[in-house]
This record gives sequence, C-alpha cells and structure tokens, in this order.
Amino acid sequence: MIVRSFDELENTERHVKAASGTWESKRIVLARERVGFSLHETVLYAGTETSMWYAHHVEAVVCTEGEAELTDHETGLTHTIVPGTMYLLDGHERHTLKVKRDFRCLCVFNPPVTGREDHDENGVYPLLTEPESEPTDADADAAGDAA
Repeated sequence: MIVRSFDELENTERHVKAASGTWESKRIVLARERVGFSLHETVLYAGTETSMWYAHHVEAVVCTEGEAELTDHETGLTHTIVPGTMYLLDGHERHTLKVKRDFRCLCVFNPPVTGREDHDENGVYPLLTEPESEPTDADADAAGDAA
C-alpha cells in the first residue's frame, strides 16, 4: 500500500513545472509504481492557453477548482470546464485549454507517465518507459502474502 500526501511532493522530482510556465503538476502515482496508470494533480494558470495532443496516452481529467474553456481541435467544439466536470481524451484529441481562473484538476494517464514528460512543440508527451527493475521490498512482501 502506498500513502502519499500532495504536500510531501512539493519541490521534489515529482513536482514538475512546465518549461512553458503555464502549468505545474504533482505526479502522485507514476509508471515506477507499476499499477498501469499514473495520477497527477495539475494546476494550469489563469490567463494562459495550453495546446496539447496526447498521441500516445489516454487522459481522464476531473476539474476540482477554477474554470477553463476546452476546445477540441478536430470538431471545433468548446466546453466550459468547472469543478465537478470530467473530460476524457479517449480518441487522442488535439485540444486547447484556455484558463479563466487557476484551474486545478486530477488527471489519470494510460499508459502511465514516468514523471519526466513535458509537452513538445506539438503539445505531445513522448512515450517514455521505466526500465525493468529488480523486485522491490513491496514485491517480496506481496509474494509472501500470497503464499
């Protein structure tokens, strides 16, 4: 079992700040946990616009604070995203978030990210993977529990 507070991630390698200066993200669960998804708390800043395209990932987003306009580049449709709203990028849609008020959200990615990703010039996260690793103490404990 893993228990982790958002506060303990502050200013660690799991606290990623975009080179663009438009967002920051606390990477709560990453590929190294080997659970098949990653979980992030991300804040996009008011007055910014971020264009993204997750060509290699599916992302689900739940807004917990703030307001943004989400535009789907393929359809041209725009949606207002406020707390309690979810959107799912299940078709690798190119999209833009235009942030009206600091926009805090929880994001789930599949495949999971490693924590090193930032958007490239096309708004894409590269598909990075974690190397295969030796079994951890947690793996050994789980194997013992199964016996």
